[in-house]
Amino acid sequence: MSFTAKQIATVLNGTIEGDSSIEVNSFSRIEEGKPGTLTFLANPKYTHFIYTTGASIVLVNNDFVAEQPVKATLIRCFNAYASLAILMDMVEKSKPQKSGIEAMSHIAENAKLGENVYVGAFSYIAENVEIGNNTKIYPQSYVGDNVKIGDNTIIYPGVKIYAGCIIGNNCIIHSGVVIGSDGFGFAPENGVFKKIPQMGIVRVEDDVEIGANTTIDRAVMDATIIHKGVKLDNLIQIAHNVEVGDNTVMAAQVGISGSTKIGKQCMFGGQVGLGGHITIGDNANIGAQSGIISNIKPDAKILGSPAIPVKDFFKSSVIFPKLPEMYKQIAQLQKEIEALKSNQINK
Repeated sequence: MSFTAKQIATVLNGTIEGDSSIEVNSFSRIEEGKPGTLTFLANPKYTHFIYTTGASIVLVNNDFVAEQPVKATLIRCFNAYASLAILMDMVEKSKPQKSGIEAMSHIAENAKLGENVYVGAFSYIAENVEIGNNTKIYPQSYVGDNVKIGDNTIIYPGVKIYAGCIIGNNCIIHSGVVIGSDGFGFAPENGVFKKIPQMGIVRVEDDVEIGANTTIDRAVMDATIIHKGVKLDNLIQIAHNVEVGDNTVMAAQVGISGSTKIGKQCMFGGQVGLGGHITIGDNANIGAQSGIISNIKPDAKILGSPAIPVKDFFKSSVIFPKLPEMYKQIAQLQKEIEALKSNQINK
């Protein structure tokens, strides 16, 4: 399916500079652009590619200023990256959609399925499950007893959702995700660790996306909660009774210990580790590989392990390589001070 620059600009409410009739039928990266494709420029680091790209159409921000001629047709829009997402979403939704129940899947007799539901082969839908309209459950997935899944949610192959958990509307759960496995709860008794039954659930609210092989533990009591709009990357571990606030995003390999409360609109870099029973304030920005062992105030920007304010970390990182030489200098100064003290006493 092909689209003209004019059609695309109409969808995005953008302004065309160049040939409005030129057509594209695919996407490309700006540095590898080919004729017949659409690309975008959002990061200033890639600006030089706009003058050499072979792509037919480039989405740019309204404030883009060309410093030399551009061969491609430009479409100026409010946000090039967000506009690209809009177009990609349109293309994705235009693809043929799966529906119906495939052979070799198991669906309990008392399970309730909404309209236009898809259940792939070798999937298991257990007792009293409720699945909303237009939801898709791809092959080899497991949905345990009493699980509730909302409308327009996608469960990709190999997802496991344990009993009692709740998944909202418009969620995307990628392959290998496990939701509702037992939290890591053990009580020491006479030199051994006795398992504490995990009696709660996991509740995932609307518009959440969970990356491949991420695990979210069920609560000891009540619920582990992933609030609306949260985006989790691949390979993240969220422990029991954690609460993640609205629209928080986490990059790969983040680990959250039990009973930690995370605010709204937070951003976590890759491999961040949080200790248990702490609170992270709204809008906190935590850099990659930071180790957090105490509460973090709202709007904080921190980095390091243990984590400290970003500016302090960067100042310290400049000093780290100089520490051996500084140590020698301090030792020499100590000797000189001792010598001065000795001379003063002798006088």
